Amino acid sequence: MANVRWEIDSSHSSLHFSVRHLVIAKVRGSFERWSGTIQAPDGDFSKGTVAVTIDASSIATGVADRDGHLKSPDFFDVAQYPELRFVGKRVQRSGSEIEVVGDLTIKGTTREVVLRVEQHGQTKDPWGNLRAAFTVKTSIDRKDFGLTWNQVLETGGVMVGDRVDIEADIEAVKQVEAQVA
Repeated sequence: MANVRWEIDSSHSSLHFSVRHLVIAKVRGSFERWSGTIQAPDGDFSKGTVAVTIDASSIATGVADRDGHLKSPDFFDVAQYPELRFVGKRVQRSGSEIEVVGDLTIKGTTREVVLRVEQHGQTKDPWGNLRAAFTVKTSIDRKDFGLTWNQVLETGGVMVGDRVDIEADIEAVKQVEAQVA
């Protein structure tokens, strides 16, 4: 059986998040530096595994002061926890979608999450490399990962919502195949 390895092409991929702000609006951001691999036995993504590492200090919301606060011990504490990680444990089908179940580690806390994956197909680029594309979505409760900072509003509610929606658009490049015993 051939184990096909794919490298995530971060220059053609994106990792975004959104969270409620002041109950009524959303703040959106991204991580600018991250990498990952997908291992697909016999090239079958539905049997694959994935591992992603995210540089926590690369968080970007478009507001320098907010980014600084998110990097502080109130949130990601990037000095002590420089990386976020996702390691897939298994793949399962849910209707037409594939779900990747794995461990997400943020700020030293690991929780199981389910990523909903939509496959967009494969194509060869002008240099002969085979590429595959996916959209990945999940939602997490930030408090489950120790991201508990908040401020109660005078009118009720809180400044930062608990639910964080995460979406990644991934383009991966097929690497040299290795034989698995």
